[in-house]
Amino acid sequence: MIILGVDPGTATTGYGLVDYSNGKLKAIEYGCILTPAKTDLHLRLKTISEDLREIIDQFKPDVITVEQLFFCSNVKTALTVGHARGVILLAIADSNTPFSEYTPLQVKQAISGYGKAGKKQVQEMVKIILNLSEIPKPDDAADALAIAICHANSHKLNSL
Repeated sequence: MIILGVDPGTATTGYGLVDYSNGKLKAIEYGCILTPAKTDLHLRLKTISEDLREIIDQFKPDVITVEQLFFCSNVKTALTVGHARGVILLAIADSNTPFSEYTPLQVKQAISGYGKAGKKQVQEMVKIILNLSEIPKPDDAADALAIAICHANSHKLNSL
């Protein structure tokens, strides 16, 4: 099963593809969709949508997982991330790919066993779980891989 994890953001949207086969996880590809800060929001959202659609078309994941928004004290940031999440969800819907979402707490719990784990701890666990030589960079790509791993772990539990 190929799982695409997506960490929504307006400036940086992380993505990570993992293959879950025979009880093992393997990283396929990861990176970020970047949009320049001075670009108008509607054009940034277009870039996110188009680039994500290309990733979906290229890798044809069996499921796509997205991190849910958490409460954010900066309303402007929450709104723009919400816009990015909206175009991400539309791209997923247009692809007819099964979809699931997880809260940051669920992702941290699935990766480290502790729902309040720090960013560095989660990144180190992603490296270990996927048997990578180094922590995936940038952080948003590591977060996207963590979301995909979370789904693989949840999928295993749900199929029992």
